[in-house]
Amino acid sequence: MRLPDDRGWLGRRIGRHPVAASLIAVLVLGAIIVGLAYQRFASQQRPDPDFIARVERPAYVAEHPTVLIDAAHENFHTATGNYRPFAELLRHDGYEVVGNRNRFSAVTLAGARVLVIANALGARGVLAMLADLVGFHRALDWDFQAFSSAEADAVRDWVAAGGSLLLIADHAPMGKAARALAERFGVEMSNCFTEDDKHCVPDHYSWLVFSRDSGTLLAHPVTDGRGPDERVNTAITFTGQSLKGPPGSIPFLSLAATARDYPTRQSTYSEGRSAAGRSQGVALKYGRGRVVVLGEAAMLTAQVFRPPGQEVRLGMEYPGSDDRQLALNILHWLSGLTN
Repeated sequence: MRLPDDRGWLGRRIGRHPVAASLIAVLVLGAIIVGLAYQRFASQQRPDPDFIARVERPAYVAEHPTVLIDAAHENFHTATGNYRPFAELLRHDGYEVVGNRNRFSAVTLAGARVLVIANALGARGVLAMLADLVGFHRALDWDFQAFSSAEADAVRDWVAAGGSLLLIADHAPMGKAARALAERFGVEMSNCFTEDDKHCVPDHYSWLVFSRDSGTLLAHPVTDGRGPDERVNTAITFTGQSLKGPPGSIPFLSLAATARDYPTRQSTYSEGRSAAGRSQGVALKYGRGRVVVLGEAAMLTAQVFRPPGQEVRLGMEYPGSDDRQLALNILHWLSGLTN
């Protein structure tokens, strides 16, 4: 028995093509599953609303250097989102923090002292991340970049002329999305998941502990600060990738010989490779400018992480870490306050 055809033009077209109907149904179901996965993932991470951003002795009082925090490239961390605690900390330290929603160019970057890019993904990178979350791990092998070649060149030229860049890219797929920009400065990103069962928070092999005592936290203005009260002794990262800087760069978060890189979260030990000689924090000078590249993002913010039945505060509030001071020291060096 034929039913009244009141489904509209699209409904009538699909009705004539069962294969098309099945494909659209699969796509709709997939979109719903991916959306739910993203909501669950995002709901577990929130900027801590109780984070105290006050700085006892602000670095800048008379002048207020502009820090541009990117939000134009599908960034997972922005000044109004997961990086809000970081942005507020900088404001209390005397910086003028501005969100960027424009593609990078000489005009966009003009007037900024420091450009901060945290976990830029681009549209295809977002799709790859969501596909990985629902079990399609091969999506991490897709070819995608968060920045066009023209944008990467504009950032490189701006730094060479005296600007400063803080480029932060987590584990896959963030490393792949930022890889071409990092390569402009000679920094290689693994786009892997880095673990070390010897230098980590107990039972969290990807929460890495860098310390002066273990020789994994190296001397540099970003770790030494302007005096003993700004000295960083321990830094902790929370699941990131490994980096390799160019000759002359300082790997101030140096990975131990026991560190390993894994292509996915589900990789077996045999699928990993040694990350010895690599790092999760690199500082370098480029032309007249300065660059810091980090392989992990949570360390520079304050997040409330809520896995089922738990509540954990990560980043600058994690017990025993000096990540908060490290965040300030990095900006002090990039803005030219320390040499």
